[in-house]
Amino acid sequence: MKSDDRLIYLLSVAQQTMKEYTNTALSKAGVELTMTQAGILFLLKRKDMRTMSELGAVFDIDNSAVTRLVDRLEKNGIVERHPAPGDRRAFLIHMTPKGLESLEKAKKIIMAVNEELRRGFTPEEVESYKKILKSILERFKAR
Repeated sequence: MKSDDRLIYLLSVAQQTMKEYTNTALSKAGVELTMTQAGILFLLKRKDMRTMSELGAVFDIDNSAVTRLVDRLEKNGIVERHPAPGDRRAFLIHMTPKGLESLEKAKKIIMAVNEELRRGFTPEEVESYKKILKSILERFKAR
């Protein structure tokens, strides 16, 4: 059987598969967050009261996508918007106590999926995998 050399395709399908798998695991555990929403909360836990522009820049997504994400999180009581001092158009995003609780639940599930992903690989293979992914990010990140 011939090896599949379509690296872009394989990387894309693997990423989508892991995203769907993780989102399903979160849902089955009763966590009301997607992997992407959890990513927003991880950022807010490190530094609360970020602007939507900051969040979009970290995830490399446009403002309309960030707005949709924040809209859903706000609707579920996970985050709140506060007007940014000095800029009537900007909002600072604050994680609520419900958001912190949801994040802690999500963190456990995401860590379990991460461990499941490592299973079957040697530590050396995992390090090689990380090196390859980091190299791809560095080499192809928009400049």
